[in-house]
Amino acid sequence: MTDEDSDTPVSELQGGEENDLPVIQLCGLVEELSYGNSALKAETEMFEKYYNKLEPRDQRHPRLSEIKMSGAEFAQLRGRRRSKSRVGTDRVIGLSCDQKCELVQKELEDMKDEIRHMRANAERDLQHHEAIIEEAEIRWAEVQRAVHEFKKDILKTISKKKGSILATQKVMKYIEDMNRRRDNMKDKLRLKNVSLKVQRKKMLLQLRQKEEVGEALHDVDFQQLKIENAQFLETIEAKNQELIQLKLVSGNTLQVLSAYKSKLRQAMEMSINLDKEILLRNELLEKIEKETLQVEEDRAKAEAVNRKLRKQLAEFRSPQVMVYVREKILNADLEKTIKTWERKVEIAEMSLKGYRKAWNKMKTTNEQLQAICPPEK
Repeated sequence: MTDEDSDTPVSELQGGEENDLPVIQLCGLVEELSYGNSALKAETEMFEKYYNKLEPRDQRHPRLSEIKMSGAEFAQLRGRRRSKSRVGTDRVIGLSCDQKCELVQKELEDMKDEIRHMRANAERDLQHHEAIIEEAEIRWAEVQRAVHEFKKDILKTISKKKGSILATQKVMKYIEDMNRRRDNMKDKLRLKNVSLKVQRKKMLLQLRQKEEVGEALHDVDFQQLKIENAQFLETIEAKNQELIQLKLVSGNTLQVLSAYKSKLRQAMEMSINLDKEILLRNELLEKIEKETLQVEEDRAKAEAVNRKLRKQLAEFRSPQVMVYVREKILNADLEKTIKTWERKVEIAEMSLKGYRKAWNKMKTTNEQLQAICPPEK
């Protein structure tokens, strides 16, 4: 109410000056007023919400957002409110900033409580659904295991052995065993349920005792708890810092480890290449050793031949001059004799060729004569 009354003369002055303002300033003024109106609207809704919490439901006034009226009625109501505000401006007192801040803090605390309750309910529902899912998974695993055991124990044996009586006995025995197992499981669950109920009673009793002890706590205890909480928060902060440092060290360690891994991979590749090269060198060394042995054998043979030749050279004695001359003359005579005999052989071969030609002619003529005049019987 006070804000509207204080704004009326300013709005009248601005209404007189609107004709002189340009369009850009008018747009800026409209945006500023709309922003202020939105802030006032949010503030008014918050105040109405807080007022409705304090006021009983039967005596609550309708909200401004719930009131529906036409434009003329709204203008008439606004004019009446302006006239009343001009008359009784001194009687209306607005909220101070401290009161507004207190209201906002209370509203914020209420919202936090609502969010906390909603989160607790959501967590409880989530735990409930997770328990249902876990139970369904366990049940499904049990069903699958039972189906597997039934197929393994009953169906395979029935398919191998013939006879309906034996199959019926097998099935009945299997059903009895399953019922016995379920009875045992039921007894175990009943005992477990009883023990859980006893534990629940104990926990409720302990909780009630803690609540009674908590009601008897004094301000000194709360102060001590605050101090301990602050100490724990400092410890948590120190641990968080230590955790951050450890994460950094872990990151650096991972980087160093990756670098060493890459070096190790390179070293392994180099080692593999060196192993291959060593194998090639060993093969080459074996070949060289074989060639060396062969060369040693050849050298031994050559040395033996060399020793033999050296021995012959050492034992060689040059003949006398006259003997050498006679041998040379004899050699020349022998060469001449060889040449004459070679000439005689050539002449004999030529005469042999002539005799062969004559013989062939005689042979052909004889064959022709025999062909013309066959011999008489």
